[in-house]
Amino acid sequence: MQIRTATDADWAGIWPFYRGIAEAGETYALPPRRTADEACGDWFTPGHAVVVAVDDGGAILGSAHFGPNRPGRGSHVSTASFMVAPEASGQGVGRALGEYVVAAAADAGFHSMQFNAVVETNVRAVALWQSLGFEIIGTVPEAFEHPAQGLVGLHVMYRRL
Repeated sequence: MQIRTATDADWAGIWPFYRGIAEAGETYALPPRRTADEACGDWFTPGHAVVVAVDDGGAILGSAHFGPNRPGRGSHVSTASFMVAPEASGQGVGRALGEYVVAAAADAGFHSMQFNAVVETNVRAVALWQSLGFEIIGTVPEAFEHPAQGLVGLHVMYRRL
């Protein structure tokens, strides 16, 4: 697996799993039924870096984007989002992307990284981020409407870089 900077052409490989994850509504508070262009504009956020994890054949296994969490006086804190293709789940793609993004954010001069909304029922993600040094610094109760579990909390997670 290789992690590299994403290009505009990579969106065609990201969009299928982005759409599936967004439509499932279990891990991201994304609006449903977005067009590919609308979603692309969100993932390729101006001022954020986008990377992809690819296999030896060039197939996209996952993607992440990171950049400042807030503008101005909050811009020393980074944030990031991650998505892994379902067929690549359990193969270490999320961990590899997480390690890469944490290192890249530190290299870019960010002081820390904050995740604003980790769904508390997404136990695999919570465990992954904790294993990479993130702490749950707070939970907003009933802030996420899970399609099967109803109203659940959103964790705010933090790590110094």
